[in-house]
Amino acid sequence: MQFHNPYMKNSTITTTVMCAIVFCLFSLSWLYWFQGDLLAVAQHVLSGGQTHYNRTVGAVVITVVLLLMQQIVYRFVGLSMRSHALTYVPSILVLSMLGDIEPGTCYHSSLSHWMWVAPVILLIWGGVVWVVRQTLPSGTSKEQTGIFSRCAWMNVIQLVVMMLFVAGTSNSNAVFHYRAHVELAILEDDLDEALRTGCQSDETDVHLTMLRAYALSQKGELGERLFEYPIRGRGDDLLPFMKSKSRTLLLHTDSIYHFLGARPIAVGSMNRYFELLEKDSLASSAVADYWLCGLLVDRNIDDFVASLSKYYSVDNALPKHYREALTLYTHLRSNPSIVYHEAVMDEDWDNFQELQNQYPMLSERKGKVADRYRSSYWYYYYYANKNMQQEQ
Repeated sequence: MQFHNPYMKNSTITTTVMCAIVFCLFSLSWLYWFQGDLLAVAQHVLSGGQTHYNRTVGAVVITVVLLLMQQIVYRFVGLSMRSHALTYVPSILVLSMLGDIEPGTCYHSSLSHWMWVAPVILLIWGGVVWVVRQTLPSGTSKEQTGIFSRCAWMNVIQLVVMMLFVAGTSNSNAVFHYRAHVELAILEDDLDEALRTGCQSDETDVHLTMLRAYALSQKGELGERLFEYPIRGRGDDLLPFMKSKSRTLLLHTDSIYHFLGARPIAVGSMNRYFELLEKDSLASSAVADYWLCGLLVDRNIDDFVASLSKYYSVDNALPKHYREALTLYTHLRSNPSIVYHEAVMDEDWDNFQELQNQYPMLSERKGKVADRYRSSYWYYYYYANKNMQQEQ
């Protein structure tokens, strides 16, 4: 004779609902806040740029699909009580695959390593499910009822382990996340958000440097703020030429070139591109700062000084980095073609020199100078790793 056990039924319902809530909260949060930008990149690549990813709709739809997948698995394997969380393994696996988007995905959409990892995980999971069904008791005691029961929290612990798996296998490259978010912000005309992204981090690459330069140029602040961010690459990398190392993920490069005046054809360097724009009277007002900042990125202050008067009056109204570069040039050259003095800038330079002289060890000196002058062109000129200019 079979008997109805209310404790087992209540515990099964409690465990099922609790696991569903925990999974949905994690999935929605993960997809919306951490993976939203990367999924936008993936959809852009897979659709050939024909569709746009909405992070709110995407997070909800994907979570619902994953929950339906779990329900199908649950109906098939019938795991409940202490092992119910195992029915979420296939859904967790899909969530991990969605989060494993590498920077190369923007050119080759590939999940090749999951072609063998996923089957192995599913095979192991299938074995565990079989063993669990054969060995674990169904559980009928009163202690297994309620959200604070041992049964419920054993399932939560299993889900936490799965969440850690998702976090461990997903792309956690901070710079790639910054790049994706900055491009989305630029596409939405939210330049302030683009420039806030990763602004406190020293991690960057040539792609992110190029994007920040574009956002600053749109705000008219390129010469004022470029070196407040860490810089990677050469001057030519400030634009995504075929021969440069910088590339975009979502932003169409034509929008950048249209902003500057015209799309380049068979032009390999930024300076040559700007020369042609000016020769054909196509250059926008943004060209001047791109040209000058490109020279500063290459630490070519002599050519910078020679070109500056072409675009600006040499006075105290110059952008901050140009004033810093002129002050540096005045003190570095024995016979400068331009002698620039401005009271506040000269005092700052003296303090900079005094601080350098206090610390004979390079590593200590670099750290102390960075505390006060990290956002200046002087710090970039003397201390930014010059080998990094060749990095991707």
